[in-house]
Amino acid sequence: MKNPDKKNILKKSNEENNAVDQMTSRAIAWKSKFHEIFIFLKKIFSGRRWIRRTVLYSVAVILIFCIMLLDYAFSPIDVRDKTVVIDIPTGSSFMEATELLQKEGLITNRFFFYSLAAIKRASRNIRAGEYEINTLTNPITMINKLMHGDIKVYEVVIPEDLSFRDIAVILDKHKLINKEIFFELARDQEFLKSLNIEAESIEGYLFPDTYHFNRSMNTRRIMKKMVDTFWQKMTPSMIRRANQMGLSVHKLVTMASIIGKESGSALEKPSVAAVFYNRLKRGMPLQSDPTAVYDMDDFEGKIFRSHLKRNSPYNTYRIKGLPPGPIANPGLDSLKATLFPSSVDYLYFVSKKDGTHHFSSSLVEHNQAVNRYINLKDEQNQLLEYDIPVEEY
Repeated sequence: MKNPDKKNILKKSNEENNAVDQMTSRAIAWKSKFHEIFIFLKKIFSGRRWIRRTVLYSVAVILIFCIMLLDYAFSPIDVRDKTVVIDIPTGSSFMEATELLQKEGLITNRFFFYSLAAIKRASRNIRAGEYEINTLTNPITMINKLMHGDIKVYEVVIPEDLSFRDIAVILDKHKLINKEIFFELARDQEFLKSLNIEAESIEGYLFPDTYHFNRSMNTRRIMKKMVDTFWQKMTPSMIRRANQMGLSVHKLVTMASIIGKESGSALEKPSVAAVFYNRLKRGMPLQSDPTAVYDMDDFEGKIFRSHLKRNSPYNTYRIKGLPPGPIANPGLDSLKATLFPSSVDYLYFVSKKDGTHHFSSSLVEHNQAVNRYINLKDEQNQLLEYDIPVEEY
């Protein structure tokens, strides 16, 4: 059996030898070029006075410098293929940025790098941000990248029906936000007012979508981007429809958030919406399980019957009507289902354990469905995965 450490050492040694061979070949080539240039210029100025000889050497030096600078500019930073991620903080000077680049091995000759930067006028145009640079890139391409602000972009997928706390976890995982600032802004009335949100928190208005963020964006800007997307999706025709139904935007989002938490199926969300509207018309509580645990700090993901008895303004087993605000951030399917519910007389629904629900118009029919789809064992503190009508308590 081969020794993997020995294999890696030999591989690294071969890479280093190849790099040395390439540098040696380049040096030999330069020596030949310099000799040719010298002979050429000597022929031109042969027999002339000393001033022309001075010009000869000056021109030779300039040509040599230009050739070496061009070679530096268009040669790989390092022949070994390696990707380096570097973060240039906002407000960094050119010298500070250069120090960071050199520390990461991206500048092999400061004199030539400064010369290129001067020619490109890059000293005042390098942009802050996080960059991903491959060492096979040449210095001129790297400088262009820094000048154009071609920073590293993170594709972040925000699924539908997550709470703003869950969204914060996703963004924090990519190190895109300061969580403490995020939670402060989520309830900051001045910030919410600037986003045209008339609510106690930002819950419901962080639209689920695929975003492209970078680390030069601060927490406030990222949150604003998500809310701006919400208002782009919330068309004037949707707002008019909500007004015709007697719903403000806030109530629309609140109802949509409950519908989204109850069902992940776009096909049956209009039926779920119909159940809730029918119950509201009859003065019945919504009895939505997710509302009972929304404001719990220590909720672990499983809903028990004891949760349904919690004294909470969001618990629709204890209150009638809608809770004071959304319990999640709904997507378009939930919003449209809220605006266009099915024309049915359903009052109940129960999970069929396959991602869909059985809908019923009467309590008798609903109880039969519960017995069919749910294995009832211990009545005390039993895990809930379905809607239990209040009449059973």
